Amino acid sequence: MASQHRKPRSPGTRVAGIRTPALATAALASVALLSQTAQATPSADGKPSLEEVEKKVGDLYRQAESATEKYNAAKERTAQQRTRVDGLLDDVARRTEKLNEAREELGSFAAAQYRTGASAPDTATFLLADTPQDYFDRTQLMDRLTSRQKESVDAYVTEQSATMKKRQEASQSLQTLTASQNDLKTAKATVQKKLSDARVLLSRLTSQERARLAEIEKRKQQEAARKAAELARQQAAERAAERERSAGSSGSDAPSAPSSPSSSSSSPAADASYGTKAAKALAYARAQIGKPYVWGATGPDSYDCSGLTKAAWKAAGVSLPRTTYDQVGAGTTVSVADARPGDLIFFYDDVTHVGLYIGNGMMIHAPKPGTYVREESVFYDGESAIHSVVRPA
Repeated sequence: MASQHRKPRSPGTRVAGIRTPALATAALASVALLSQTAQATPSADGKPSLEEVEKKVGDLYRQAESATEKYNAAKERTAQQRTRVDGLLDDVARRTEKLNEAREELGSFAAAQYRTGASAPDTATFLLADTPQDYFDRTQLMDRLTSRQKESVDAYVTEQSATMKKRQEASQSLQTLTASQNDLKTAKATVQKKLSDARVLLSRLTSQERARLAEIEKRKQQEAARKAAELARQQAAERAAERERSAGSSGSDAPSAPSSPSSSSSSPAADASYGTKAAKALAYARAQIGKPYVWGATGPDSYDCSGLTKAAWKAAGVSLPRTTYDQVGAGTTVSVADARPGDLIFFYDDVTHVGLYIGNGMMIHAPKPGTYVREESVFYDGESAIHSVVRPA
């Protein structure tokens, strides 16, 4: 199950991982901004503050995305189990047909014995025979029928046992399939409920509150862009240093300086191969920009986050698992500083969101319901939201 990948963590500070849930907006940044306004405290009439609404909406979107990944896992599992059940039922049908044929053959033997009077040879049979040759012919017929009948009985028993086993397997698989279908329905209902609750909360905001939320989002994006530019400068400096080390080692017999972890982890040929595949994945992802986020969708008209990354890497000839829970284990983990175009970048401690890194601190992703596939800073929800970076090929 995908849920096995989810491990609760303490809210302590760390470089990668989330400390507080937020998806639609950054709760931490929002608290800092809203604390400067009167809206950061509950109103006199008991109506939730803008801060509380914003955090609740963010929580609901996060919960919806988590339920979406559970839905994706259940959907994939259900499809696999349905295929297995169909195969088992087909096998049972074929075996039942063979069993019926064997039963008919046994019946024909019994009828033949009855018509010929074939039975165990004894003195009476010999005395009743018109000639010794008649006795011999009847005895030979009985022997042949008995031998063939024994073979048919053995075959019937074997086929009957195999058929019963397959029927039991089919019955168990049907029960498993039913359980997966129930999980699918539950996950679907959870997604729909969380999204409906978020829409209700947003619908209650006044135009002024919506404007303030938009301003908060704008400031958050500006901060995310600043962090992306900082990461881009860091990566550019590392590449320049690596080129200097390479040039120095090729022009001198002196020992070269130690290479960076990222440069020593793979050969130039492997880097080139990955770069070629990554370019195809990114080209596909860029072509999807502007298409809507739809939970559970894998394209070509709409996507959810893991549906987009799976489709992008499939275009590069690499098969990724369906869910974020499984995609995070489908490659080599690297640091954010060593991220390369094409890498998968995962978010939140429960690994419920993923994007495709394009370089310079930016990614392409399908953010959340109500949005479209777009380019955005990997710090869109703060540095603490980043869980890990994985190189899938």
